[in-house]
Amino acid sequence: MKSYREAGVDIDAGNRTVELLAEAVSSTATPAVLSEIGAFGGLFAADELGPGKVLVASTDGVGTKVELAARHRRFKGLGADLVNHCVNDILVQGARPLFFLDYIATASLVPEIVLEIVTGMSEACRAVDCALLGGETAEMPGVYMPGATDVAGTIVGVADRGALWPQTEQLSAGDLLVGLASDSPHTNGYSLIRLLLDQHEPDAEMLEFLLTPHRCYLGDIELLQGAGIRPKALAHITGGGVIENLPRVLPAELGARIDLGAWQVPRAFRTLVQWAELADDEAFRVWNMGIGMIVVVDRTQQRQIDELGLATVGCLVASGGSARVRLHGDWR
Repeated sequence: MKSYREAGVDIDAGNRTVELLAEAVSSTATPAVLSEIGAFGGLFAADELGPGKVLVASTDGVGTKVELAARHRRFKGLGADLVNHCVNDILVQGARPLFFLDYIATASLVPEIVLEIVTGMSEACRAVDCALLGGETAEMPGVYMPGATDVAGTIVGVADRGALWPQTEQLSAGDLLVGLASDSPHTNGYSLIRLLLDQHEPDAEMLEFLLTPHRCYLGDIELLQGAGIRPKALAHITGGGVIENLPRVLPAELGARIDLGAWQVPRAFRTLVQWAELADDEAFRVWNMGIGMIVVVDRTQQRQIDELGLATVGCLVASGGSARVRLHGDWR
């Protein structure tokens, strides 16, 4: 007689995982959460959202950064990576997070590893007043390699219909591009990074940089708004870099000029580019190169930007030719 455990799936480990997660998950509950962990679905009260509200949702993963994190037993950061990436994605449209759902898949379930990941998620959720409403763990031997783990998540937030970003009709040539610094490559470009690490010996500083979680920009945007700066559009600089992501929030008639000497590219990025022998166009498509979010503001707000010590990394220009983003200057 065969058992499910002999096939590679341990139901008891799954039950233990749920028990371990209960405290971390419940710590994120807001008054709108109506369900408890273990329910088939998460319940979230919507009666206080009010008229004129729009729900904004996004789903994402952490990519192959999970392999590097597993190699160095740094699982907690993956939870923060996932939540913060998703928060930033809906922030670009003007939304604040309401609740988050996660999915963790592995070849063989290790409850302590799942707990570490979910602890990172719960801390990131609490930081932005977001409920970790539910999730799923999947043990799939034969689908995932032994020791492999993958994580994905879905976020739902709320925005005012009349204040959605981008405010396309207000964008114009000459608008300033304000760059908000990144803390690492965040969750992008790790397939190339892992290839480079196989060919070069990274030092401790490099590894720490590469495993630093994705930065959440909600607080930065609130700081800008508190200083009287009115964003017209935001671009989250993720996969595809500034070259691919900035045009996503611009009308067809506008492009962008990026002044490469306007900020200090972190040393670790310089090393990665040198190792890979990348041209600028490729480097700025693979990685964020030190800028994780770009905020488009009116040129009349330059003084407020300077007072906050933020970098103006370029401006909007009339679109011409196939290149919507033009790189100018030298950052090396």
